[in-house]
Amino acid sequence: MTETRRPAGLLLDLGLAVVFALGLAVTAVMIATSWGPGYAVPDALLGVIVCGLALRRRRDPVRAAAAGLGVAAAAVGISFVADLPQEPGPVTGLALAVLVGAAIRARPARTAAAVAGAGLLVIAGSLLTSLDNQHGLTAVTVLDTLCWLAAVAVGLALRRADARARATTERVRRDERLELARELHDVVTHHVTGIVVQAQAAQLIGARQPGKLPEMLAGIELAGTDALDAMRRVVGLLRDTDDGAPVAPGPERLTDLVARFGRHGPPVRLRLPGDEREWPPEVTTTVHRIVQEALTNVARHAPHAGSVTVTVDRDPDGVSVEVVDDAPPGPARVGHRGGYGLVGMGERVRTLGGTLRAGPHDGRGWSVRATLPLTGRTPR
Repeated sequence: MTETRRPAGLLLDLGLAVVFALGLAVTAVMIATSWGPGYAVPDALLGVIVCGLALRRRRDPVRAAAAGLGVAAAAVGISFVADLPQEPGPVTGLALAVLVGAAIRARPARTAAAVAGAGLLVIAGSLLTSLDNQHGLTAVTVLDTLCWLAAVAVGLALRRADARARATTERVRRDERLELARELHDVVTHHVTGIVVQAQAAQLIGARQPGKLPEMLAGIELAGTDALDAMRRVVGLLRDTDDGAPVAPGPERLTDLVARFGRHGPPVRLRLPGDEREWPPEVTTTVHRIVQEALTNVARHAPHAGSVTVTVDRDPDGVSVEVVDDAPPGPARVGHRGGYGLVGMGERVRTLGGTLRAGPHDGRGWSVRATLPLTGRTPR
C-alpha cells in the first residue's frame, strides 16, 4: 500500500525529525560527558531505530508501535545486564509516545489498549531495573512516564475528534443523498405525468390523424427514457418517510448567482455553453450547487483573491464545471479547504456518476472541478 501524507502531516513529520535529531545529538553529548564516548553509541543507535519507526508510523501504526516497543524492551534488559545508561532515553521515550499515540488514535479499542499497556510495561521494566541498580526514581523514568501519559491523552483526544468528524461527514453525505432523492423524485414525477398526458393525446389524435402517431410514440419513448435515467440515479438512495416537502422547482440562474457574489466579493468571470436548457434537471441543479459552494469557500478562505473564474463546458460525454480563484497561498489552503460542504457535493456528484476534485491550482489559487455525465436523449 502506498503511503500518502497531507501537507500538514508532512510538516509535522519534518518537525518531529528535527526534534529527534537535535535531541539525539544533545543526549549523545551528555552521555559521552558523564559516562564516556563509547556509552553514547548504544543509546544513539536505539534512538535512531525507534525515531525512524515513529516517522514511518502512518504506513501501519500498530506494527510500528509493536516494533518500537519491542526494541525498547530489549534495550531495557541489555542496559541492565551490561550496566549501560538507563533506557529508554528521553528522545526514545518521545518517539515511543508518538508511536503509542498514533496507534491509540487509529486502531480499534482493544488493539489501542494493548499498545498502551505494552508502553506502560516498558516504563515499568525501566523503573524496576533502575531501582535494582539502586539509582532510585530517575529523571529518565519520570520523563518516560510523562511521555506515555501525554501519548494516551493526545491519542484519545484525536480519536474522539476523528469519530466526530466521521459522524459529521456521514451526516452531510446522508443529507445530500436525501436532498438529491427528493429532487430526482420530483423529476421522475414530472416525466411520468408527461408520459400520461402524451399517451392520452395519442389516443385522441391517433384516430383522426394516424400519420402523427409515430412522432407521438417517439415522444413518449423519450419521456420514458428520461424517467428511467432519473430512476437509475436514485437507486441506492433512501428517503425518510417523514422528510420534508419537495425542494423548490429550481435554483436561481448561474448568472444571477455570480452577479450576487460579485457585489460582495472579487469579480467573477462566467463562461457558459449555449445548451443549458437541454440538460437533465438534476445535472443543472448539481452544477449550480457546486458553483455556489465553491464561491462560498472563496469568500470564507480566500478573501484576498483578485478574481474568480467559473467555467461550465459541454462535451460529447457530459458537463464539466470548474471554479478557480487566484488568491495567494495561505494557512487555510494547507490540507483540505472547503470543509463538509464539498463532502456533500462529492456525494451528490458520485451519485450522478461523476467526479469531483478540489486542490491547489498551478501553485497559486484554488480549483474546484467536477464532471457530470449526460445520458443520451435521442429516441430509438
